[in-house]
Amino acid sequence: MFLIARDEDIRNGIVTDKYFVWTEKVLREKKVNPYVVAEFTASSWGIFSGLRDVLELMEGINVDIYAMKEGTLFFPHEPVMVIAGHYLDFARFETAILGFICHSSGVSTKAFRTKLAAGDRKVLSFGTRRQHPAIAPVIERAAWIGGVDGVSNVSAEKYLGIESVGTMPHALIISFGDQISAWRAFDEVVDENIPRTLLADTYFDEKTEAILAIENVERVDGLRFDTPGTRRGNMRKIIEEIKWELRIRGRGDVKIVVSGGLDIDDIVALRDIVDIFGVGTSIAGANPVDFSMDIVERNGEFCAKRGKRGGMKQVYRDWDSLRDEIRLFIEDKPEGMEPLLEKVMEGGKVLMKSDMGEARELALRQMEIIRALGRENEFV
Repeated sequence: MFLIARDEDIRNGIVTDKYFVWTEKVLREKKVNPYVVAEFTASSWGIFSGLRDVLELMEGINVDIYAMKEGTLFFPHEPVMVIAGHYLDFARFETAILGFICHSSGVSTKAFRTKLAAGDRKVLSFGTRRQHPAIAPVIERAAWIGGVDGVSNVSAEKYLGIESVGTMPHALIISFGDQISAWRAFDEVVDENIPRTLLADTYFDEKTEAILAIENVERVDGLRFDTPGTRRGNMRKIIEEIKWELRIRGRGDVKIVVSGGLDIDDIVALRDIVDIFGVGTSIAGANPVDFSMDIVERNGEFCAKRGKRGGMKQVYRDWDSLRDEIRLFIEDKPEGMEPLLEKVMEGGKVLMKSDMGEARELALRQMEIIRALGRENEFV
């Protein structure tokens, strides 16, 4: 019904670039099919994710795969994944593999940067409406791995086992015709365990609606401000006024939630006075990580195109300092450092599945190390 590639189309290699079709034809006719080692690298740092789908795609295909764990912080020019096998066994899947890890890692990286910038404030993923609905679970999974505190798309409950979160849209208030009726109806109808976070910027200025809310609704846990950027004004001044009015009325406990076109600069500017950030397009629409796949060994011999370094490599990490070293896979391990690339597939058999929860924990652990080292400016 919708114009999306089916699972079987991806699995059968239809979702590929045309030049791989010509490459296969040439190699088969000339009976050339080298055993190669191909690595995936980028010229930027990021948070690696998307491996789960790569393993699903390549299962049953006669290749070996080595990869960093999802959630791993990688640095420029480090191989995050390596595939070894006869080239024709996986040539046409390069497009799909890159699509899996480039897109997912891009979202995970922006989520990681956003959460790092927010400090102890919560960040919610609100942006799946900015992308094709078919990939909503992909986006929410990647954002969750990157460290967001909650996701808004209900599909995450079915596909990821994550409970979705949300407040109310302007449409609810407009449907009732006034704010107070809508707020009270929400409080009466929605499950008790759901926070009463009331949208307070539909018809009047934010301060006026905030006061209206706490004076007319019995339970108010939070107030959300989602004013479009063209009408926002000085958001910091607005929130400072609101917090003052809440405090003098004995409601300093009410959480302040801000959403609507937020990016990292906005979060840095407001994180001392805002409790929760709803971040949409800047996470869900994050630029993909520009990974490339390059052959670095051919039939057991080192090789590489210009600008790349030959040989299968391992990445070693000192976890205390978050410093890495790259060596040939056959070289000795540097003392006190841990290898990051693990064998996750052998001959098409999955040896180690990727766990989303563990990936998220790893990303958050690295975030804490960055903070402890005082290196936030390198990554925000």
